[in-house]
Amino acid sequence: MHALNVLLTLTSMAATPALAQSNVAAAALPGAEVRGTATLRFLGLPLYQARLFTVGGAALDWRQDFGIELTYLRDLTQYDLVEATMREFKRTGGALPLEVQLSGCFDAVTKGDRYLAISDGADKIGFWRNGQRSCTLAYPQIKTRFMGIFVGDNTRSRSFTRRLTGG
Repeated sequence: MHALNVLLTLTSMAATPALAQSNVAAAALPGAEVRGTATLRFLGLPLYQARLFTVGGAALDWRQDFGIELTYLRDLTQYDLVEATMREFKRTGGALPLEVQLSGCFDAVTKGDRYLAISDGADKIGFWRNGQRSCTLAYPQIKTRFMGIFVGDNTRSRSFTRRLTGG
């Protein structure tokens, strides 16, 4: 029986970061449930695993708030995160003057770190890093521009987006 208790404790400890992040999603977005998951790869190497949270696990509806969580599968610098986001803004609809704000939101990540982004209307996104609030990004239509990088009509990988949105 003791071995079973140890196994259960270790299992719950291993699940704690993901569970904590899910609890953050549910607190920031009441009724949030995972809609889909997908892993983004670059040149065959996995960069991150994404989870889409919607209310009740419903289909993505841009009129409703939703969340996207990224669990990093490799180390990336703050510069990597900010510059990749800036490039995606430019590629998907034009540059945005948000580099300084993004630098305040994103820190370097190591394998296993998680960022959760939850929209708050069309013009705000809250960010949590490993379960701790890191910042709020406010800009006109930022929900469409930022979240669209992952679940928009012009993403880098249609198959990734299809899996993430549960389609």
